[in-house]
Amino acid sequence: MRFAHRVVIVVMGVSGAGKTTIGQRLAAALGARFIDADEFHTPANRAKMAAGTPLDDADRAPWLHTLSTAIDGWLQHEGDVVLACSALRAVHRAMLRRDPTRVVFVYLQIDPDVARARLLARRHHFFKADLLDSQLATLEPPDDAVTVDAAQPVEVVVADILARLRPRTTNA
Repeated sequence: MRFAHRVVIVVMGVSGAGKTTIGQRLAAALGARFIDADEFHTPANRAKMAAGTPLDDADRAPWLHTLSTAIDGWLQHEGDVVLACSALRAVHRAMLRRDPTRVVFVYLQIDPDVARARLLARRHHFFKADLLDSQLATLEPPDDAVTVDAAQPVEVVVADILARLRPRTTNA
């Protein structure tokens, strides 16, 4: 699948929705580069979350600024990119939507109990399950994203996303 122009697909949602797993599989299917926004967090943000303290918008601001700058570069100089990023609030997505025609959001909608179970099964990750409630309280579900049921098997979720992105592609 080729897009008419370089794109950044932001796979978003709360922790435990499957952003990394879905994002990696989607990137592989598209021949795109996968990037995890968690890698852009400051050491202070990582430590705060590891200690069980939720981030606030003041903590997220430098992270979002860095991601916005990176997206600008990817749109200019890289091939297609799939970015796993929580992007919980509309204002966060507005900062990341550098070009509305080339930055696409995919919302992994998931039942909180399923997300919590996934988080409890995780090992060696700085984000702990007890922070999920703060993300759910912060989440402003998008009305302008490709929305998929993230509780489905990974292959089904990726196929659904690909089918819904197909109108944005070209055969050239």
